[in-house]
Amino acid sequence: MTVFNHISFDEHEQVVFCQDKESGLKAIIAIHNTHLGPAVGGCRMWNYASDDEALNDVLRLSRGMTYKNALAGLKMGGGKSVIIDNPNIQDRKALFRAFGRCIDSLGGKYYSAEDVGVNTADIMIAHEETPYMAGLEGKSGDPSPFTALGTYLGIKAAVKHQRGIDSLNGLKMSVQGVGHVGYYLCRHLHNEGVKLIVTDINQASLDRVVTEFGAEIVSPQDIYHQDVDVYAPCALGATINDTTIPLIKATIVAGCANNQLAEARHGDELKALNILYAPDYVINAGGIINVSFEKNYDAALSTQKVEEIYETLMRVFIQADEQNCTTTSVADELARTIIHAAKE
Repeated sequence: MTVFNHISFDEHEQVVFCQDKESGLKAIIAIHNTHLGPAVGGCRMWNYASDDEALNDVLRLSRGMTYKNALAGLKMGGGKSVIIDNPNIQDRKALFRAFGRCIDSLGGKYYSAEDVGVNTADIMIAHEETPYMAGLEGKSGDPSPFTALGTYLGIKAAVKHQRGIDSLNGLKMSVQGVGHVGYYLCRHLHNEGVKLIVTDINQASLDRVVTEFGAEIVSPQDIYHQDVDVYAPCALGATINDTTIPLIKATIVAGCANNQLAEARHGDELKALNILYAPDYVINAGGIINVSFEKNYDAALSTQKVEEIYETLMRVFIQADEQNCTTTSVADELARTIIHAAKE
């Protein structure tokens, strides 16, 4: 299979394969669209089962960044990068310096930041080799709290639209993945009186939310069929699929993971079951919004911008009802309209 006929290619402008033998770096940078500005999106480091799995992930993620940045009203295009993790990597600093050199070779067409498996310390190491990094310490920093805030507000928007209530107090929610973003989301939900049911592959992360928020732990395979009001996918993508959809008892799916739908048709299946879906690239835009304030960072202005996610989602929900179509199709069309206008 070539890149150009890959199922997830979607007219990407540029796909770059990077390798540095000395550090062990194997990375893929995908630039989907730059009509709105330089491509911006985080770097994910993951132990992929195959190179094709990594390629598929970065292509899907970069397309999502294009739509995410457009609907968030940012002057940024969409891009993403992945580093293929493996146990033979000995020197993390050398790895990220090599990654920084790869980013620098693109001359500012793509800016990277942190994502799953990458932290701000890694970003600062890459920044030693290139100015084209975002989410830097001393500037916008860790985007996780802002992603969590936007997701929390998006959940409130979904509950308001479906049930007509403003408070989450007394509701039950299942959260899949309670690492960086998931932890901050649980804190928001707990503070509003939500009963939490959680799962994660990291026991320390689970222990933390149990101790601080009184969460109930279930196994990863049991998270889908919990009798809850909201299911919040906050780990990796494609957890909404043929296997899991029949198990879901929640009437709302709203979480901070990227690419939650395994395929576009799964949005139709959720709608057929009267499950309200908050499009992932709309609800989880808080982190990239915070990064957009990097140059002259102001946390208050960033927070104010993140709060707009609530109204954006309400617009998507209402329009989907009026057109009797999925929330994903509405969000996609709104994003494409913005991108097309920028191109023209």
